[in-house]
Amino acid sequence: MSTLGNLKLVADTKPKQISAIQHRRNKLIHRLWEQIELAKSQIEGTQFVVKKYRSIVDKDTGLKKQVEVPKRIREWWFKNETGKVCLSIKYGTSVLELAKGKPSIEVASPQDLIKALETIKQAVAVGELDAQIEQASSHLRAGFQH
Repeated sequence: MSTLGNLKLVADTKPKQISAIQHRRNKLIHRLWEQIELAKSQIEGTQFVVKKYRSIVDKDTGLKKQVEVPKRIREWWFKNETGKVCLSIKYGTSVLELAKGKPSIEVASPQDLIKALETIKQAVAVGELDAQIEQASSHLRAGFQH
C-alpha cells in the first residue's frame, strides 16, 4: 500500500459519453487542424494528405473491403476583390458568422492565416463560438428531417 500512498487518488471516473456541444467543438477543432496543416504545407510547397477509409466491392470476389483513399480538403480561404486573403470558418457546409454580418477574417500574409486559424481553434476550445456552432448544427440537422 505504500506505493499507492504516493499517488493522489480521486473518485472520478471516465464519462461514458461526451456532451453534444463538446463533440461539436472537437469536430470543428479537427477541421481547423486540417486547415492549419494545409496552409503550412502550401507555404512550404509540400503536399498535405489525410487518408480515410472507403468501402468498395471487389469485382473479382464480390466481397466488400476497406481501402485507404486520400481525403479531399478544401481551403477555407479565398481572395477578395481587392486581392486580400479572407478566411471563412465552416461547420459542415455552413459558414459561421463570427460577428453580426461578418463571416470572414481578412489576413495580410500566409503566416497571418495560420495565426488566425490557431486563434479560432483556441476560441472554439474555450467555447466562444458555441452559439454559432449550435446554429450551424441545427441548420444542418434540419436538412435531414424531410
